[in-house]
Amino acid sequence: MTTPNTPTGPDLHPDPGPDPESAFLLSAYTRLRATVTTHTTTHPVLPTPQTLTQTLSSLPSAPFDLPPSTPSSTLTHLLESILPSLNQQSTSPYYYGFVTGSCLPIAQAADNLVTALDQNVQVHFPQSSSSSSSGWVHSSATFVESTTLSMLLSLLDLPPSRFPAKTFTTGATGANILGLACGREYLISSRLSSPEKSVAKVGLVKACIAAGVADIKILTSKPHSSLLKAAKILGLGEECVLDVGQDDKPWRIDLDKLEPALKEAEKNSTACIIAISSGEVNTGRFATAIFDMPKIRSLADRYKAWIHVDGAFGIFARALPKTDQFLSLRACVAGMELADSICVDGHKLLNVVSFLSFFLYMFSTFYLLAVLICVNPGAAYLAPPPSSSAAGSQEDGIFGPLNIGLENSRRFRALPVYAVLKSEGREGMEAMFSRMVFLARKLASFIHNSEHYELLPETENHVEEDIFMIVLFRARNEALNNVLVDRINQTGKMFVSGTQWQGRKAVRIAVSTWRVEVERDAKYVEGVLREVAESFVEA
Repeated sequence: MTTPNTPTGPDLHPDPGPDPESAFLLSAYTRLRATVTTHTTTHPVLPTPQTLTQTLSSLPSAPFDLPPSTPSSTLTHLLESILPSLNQQSTSPYYYGFVTGSCLPIAQAADNLVTALDQNVQVHFPQSSSSSSSGWVHSSATFVESTTLSMLLSLLDLPPSRFPAKTFTTGATGANILGLACGREYLISSRLSSPEKSVAKVGLVKACIAAGVADIKILTSKPHSSLLKAAKILGLGEECVLDVGQDDKPWRIDLDKLEPALKEAEKNSTACIIAISSGEVNTGRFATAIFDMPKIRSLADRYKAWIHVDGAFGIFARALPKTDQFLSLRACVAGMELADSICVDGHKLLNVVSFLSFFLYMFSTFYLLAVLICVNPGAAYLAPPPSSSAAGSQEDGIFGPLNIGLENSRRFRALPVYAVLKSEGREGMEAMFSRMVFLARKLASFIHNSEHYELLPETENHVEEDIFMIVLFRARNEALNNVLVDRINQTGKMFVSGTQWQGRKAVRIAVSTWRVEVERDAKYVEGVLREVAESFVEA
């Protein structure tokens, strides 16, 4: 019997009992895997325009009265009407348009667990010191997250003592916002006589006036667009980003330009953040060489500057095997431990689910981020237990996630990363990263020797050891170059992205999937590129 005004409808949800729910979910996942397997073996990397048209015609049209359906019929709609028009980013080895990786099976399994239990990893409750019979625990999620972040430090060969404060966030944009916010707070607070005038307390304008800071600049070389976006969001402005790259290698920080820029900034009461692009998005090249970071650290200390590394994908060069084949790449990421903050994308080379990044920052500046910027004021229900500090636990060294990052509501992002690191181990991760580099180098050599294509950046001699996992090139025929991205993607055999290099159109192949099989994929891609060039010449 229903009570008055209680909505009724068809079987909107499975019975709340465990067996029917489990049966539905098991059936749903079985159907999903069967459909995905069929889809990837019979469809191109990208959906066709006709498929997209069919999907759009299946969507509800306004007005949205939202008549109810059943879980089973809705699942059929998702699999038959929505799924065919999605791209094969995770399931195809030939999705090269963006540095997004695929998703390792163990990461998918872990993410299913994350969804099933839906932990909100926001407040850390330390393990009760009471006996097991009288104490209580909330969840292991924050403990697993802390362990995972420590495992990542080990993988990247970064000293835990320098980066005890770390957190997961949504992606490189979120991590860069945190990094610049940290830097902004440090630049102002280090020039203030009282912390009560910090940016977090009184706002950017009043804090700058109190600190005698007329402006804030970000000195960098070929920054990712997310860094500029972060600068705009934080009120620093896009125009605060100044290029101090080398003239002939614009991705490299020019130390001969950096010091004069810092000196000029100090003369004009301007504080500076030095942003290191560890992996430039077009070329995959690096902002520093083996001896650069100690020099940059020295300059930063002299001029009270903050060093932020955008290491979204490039920092994983630190996890390559310590062999001669990767010596040049490892030299480019030497000294990253000297930075004040580091942004790393997990959903790129780690091959875990999207919407995941992690952020590392020095312990000496942790107070700035946790207490001044991210701690939630006036929310008693979010207060840590009595045994904890304002930011986290005094007992186990784990900081409350919502007090050191952007979000209060947080998905258990750490679990897929933990699962991948536990499953693959250092040896498996090294092998996966190595395959990406070897394929990129094979493709770069093919393009360099091709009569149809030109490898970028232009150099007198192609140095294979400079190639990480991005290959930038263009067609020698200008007419073909103008339509090259479309011609390649229209084959349906692979997906690439277009970009600009030195004012001209260029094409980017980003190798970031665990599915790489070097010889197979090199032969396949070379065949596609030959086919595109030769068919254009014939036409």
